[in-house]
Amino acid sequence: MNRKYLYIILLVLGTAFWGISFPVTKMAMGSVSQSTFLFYRFLLATIVLSIVLFKHVKKINRKALTGGIMLAIPLTFGIHLQTLGIKHTSASQCAFVAGMTVVIIPILKLLVYKTTVDLKIWLAAIIALAGLFIISVTDSLSISVGDLYTIIGAIGFAVYLIKVEQYNESGDILPTIVPMFATCALITLCMAVTDSKAEWLPRTQDFWVGIGYCALFSTAYMYTVSNVSQRYIRAEKVAIIYLFEPVFAAIAAMIILNEHLTWRLVAGGLLIFIGTLIPEINFRKKLAES
Repeated sequence: MNRKYLYIILLVLGTAFWGISFPVTKMAMGSVSQSTFLFYRFLLATIVLSIVLFKHVKKINRKALTGGIMLAIPLTFGIHLQTLGIKHTSASQCAFVAGMTVVIIPILKLLVYKTTVDLKIWLAAIIALAGLFIISVTDSLSISVGDLYTIIGAIGFAVYLIKVEQYNESGDILPTIVPMFATCALITLCMAVTDSKAEWLPRTQDFWVGIGYCALFSTAYMYTVSNVSQRYIRAEKVAIIYLFEPVFAAIAAMIILNEHLTWRLVAGGLLIFIGTLIPEINFRKKLAES
């Protein structure tokens, strides 16, 4: 199988893990501060990947260490704000709004990195944005605090994906993964230490189950696969694949949290799904055949 399509399959599987992580995170945190939750999540992911990627850990040099730190900053920013967003809105809606990354990446590439993006990517982004508008904007044309946190966090994810793409073009990204998660753990540890509401040893089982699930599946697995996949798939296309995540999140939220599936989620989700298909369509070939 072509490696590109293999990684697309692995990414879609990862979006299922991510989608499930939204209600799992909401259930795990409850009234607990997100700073300790994120610290334990990154710490466990770092320990696990240090073992799994041990041969790459031995290759860590100054370049890999610096690269890991530079990737960790936007990643921690994005995850922290997204986790904060989950506390202020429904898990399914937060997952959908996080898809704003697909719109932000081509804009950043054009304005900041002076890189052009294919017209069909812009078309996919606009359609996805329409879906996100239907989902996140209320009848009074206002956006909730949770949506706002999540949208700002999406900027962090967009910068992160672009940085991963750039690093893949200049060298092997695997040695940067453990330093990246170790830096994320250090940053969130500093947040937790300065957080007056931090609870270091919550007694709820949901908290520790959430840590285990998020650390192994939605952190260690997904970000490793995502980073490596960008050797073969551009950042903006990866972001569009990520939009499968809200579909799984909505289904998981219905099952785990008994959240209702509204017409807005269905209509917006359908537009987002259409947006995921457009980049893989060869319009020139279709026009030539017609």
